[in-house]
Amino acid sequence: MELNKAIFDRRSIRKYKDQPVSEEQIRELLWAASQAPSWTNSQPSRYFVAMGEARDAVADMLPEFNKNNVINAPVLIVSCVKKGTSGYGKDGAPRSHLGDGFTHFDNGIAVQTLCLKALDMGLGTLIMGIYNEPAIREYFEIDDSLEIVCVISVGYPDIDPPARPRLSVDQLAVFKK
Repeated sequence: MELNKAIFDRRSIRKYKDQPVSEEQIRELLWAASQAPSWTNSQPSRYFVAMGEARDAVADMLPEFNKNNVINAPVLIVSCVKKGTSGYGKDGAPRSHLGDGFTHFDNGIAVQTLCLKALDMGLGTLIMGIYNEPAIREYFEIDDSLEIVCVISVGYPDIDPPARPRLSVDQLAVFKK
């Protein structure tokens, strides 16, 4: 897929076809995400993949509006970050004023890469930031060294939503010469 097409065609998908997605397809998405850049190649992102009965269990850990958005989505991916990895030097001291916040920046790059790869493969995604964090943590036995960032649904889109309005470059940027 041509890059501009992927950037401008990616949408949050809130309705999916009742069609399976294979483990191999998910592995391909995660491999693409692993290619995203990160602070000193720290690669802080970790993923927990829910398919089949596990997908249903994790869907029950979403608020009702998100649960309704992922009906028929065959896969839910919990994206986490390894705390204290991005934004730090080899001595463990923060190198950025953001401290551990840079870890989330790196995860965002990886998640966007995953979503663009999904589009390239004919799949749709929805990134969700509201979920029952303690329940997901317990279900996957996620220890405290990881922070849950988002849950991503993956499946074949059953809608083609229009683009939402975007701010112009002049509204987003200040140029100084």
